[in-house]
Amino acid sequence: MSAFSESTLLITGGTGSFGHAVLKSFLPGDIAEIRIFSRDEKKQDDMRHELQRNQPELAGKVRFYIGDVRDMRAVSDVMQGVDFVFHAAALKQVPSCEFFPMEAVKTNIMGTDNVLHAAVDAGVKKVVCLSTDKAAYPINAMGISKAMMERVIYANARVAAERGGTVICCTRYGNVMCSRGSVIPLFIDQIKNGLPITVTNPDMTRFLMNLDEAVKLVGFAFEHAEPGDLFIQKADASTIGDLAKAVQSLFGDTGMNIIGTRHGEKVYETLMTSEERRRCEDMGGYFRVFADNRDLNYDKFFTNGVDKSEGEPYTSHNTKLLGVSEIKEKLLTTDYVRKELGID
Repeated sequence: MSAFSESTLLITGGTGSFGHAVLKSFLPGDIAEIRIFSRDEKKQDDMRHELQRNQPELAGKVRFYIGDVRDMRAVSDVMQGVDFVFHAAALKQVPSCEFFPMEAVKTNIMGTDNVLHAAVDAGVKKVVCLSTDKAAYPINAMGISKAMMERVIYANARVAAERGGTVICCTRYGNVMCSRGSVIPLFIDQIKNGLPITVTNPDMTRFLMNLDEAVKLVGFAFEHAEPGDLFIQKADASTIGDLAKAVQSLFGDTGMNIIGTRHGEKVYETLMTSEERRRCEDMGGYFRVFADNRDLNYDKFFTNGVDKSEGEPYTSHNTKLLGVSEIKEKLLTTDYVRKELGID
């Protein structure tokens, strides 16, 4: 993207699936430097060697920093000289967050506050934060922590806008296929080991995005964001049962074992609530949800009131549901599935 010409981009949680996708998309361009900030030295070492092996002429544009978003000093140090930030660091596993909710609080909420304060103090131009559909009408610890993360984003965005500095915005998207901890790699691993695949509830629906779409959403937010905006990509969905059938049609049918819902799981996901739909703009392939800029002047609220119209929430139940053949086509757009199938 030309907007990143000769600039420095920081990706928190940069060794994850999203960070790899950003490098694939941005490194060939004229960006000056990409900083990878994460706490896992092994993943950083793996990423470094992968770059040196596959893109030696570009590897020098990537710098690695060990640190945790929970550590304000580490975040402040890596933020110096940064122009733009993609904040992807998070605890994302629903069951893990159910058992260790305070760990989700420390990373997803407090860590985000650290990143945003450090960005504003360092004069960063724009920060795009990554959230999840589980933050809308949250029922589990991970979703609740992400919902609070979003409130932290909007509060910091408001203050930064008042100062006329850093623009802070948010993206919210559904399940990214084949990302760390997602169900598709689990299905493939089970099939390759001759085991029946484990399906929680075949009637559950989930949004489906590939990594390229996730990067495009963040890029779209970067280009169009005003302070406090929330961007959502329109996305197709599928039932978990049909997703399982699609994976088996590609890798082999080893049977299916229905195990029931896990801790904190929803039957369907919501990308935009009915309340947010009241103040959204349809931008074609995306929705922009404008910031709620009301203040604490309640006299104005009692005098003028608010828009009382109801919008329909945007969920994995009321978007387009893909059939098995369409899901197969979607799966084949992912590098992970193609690699597992031996397709170049």
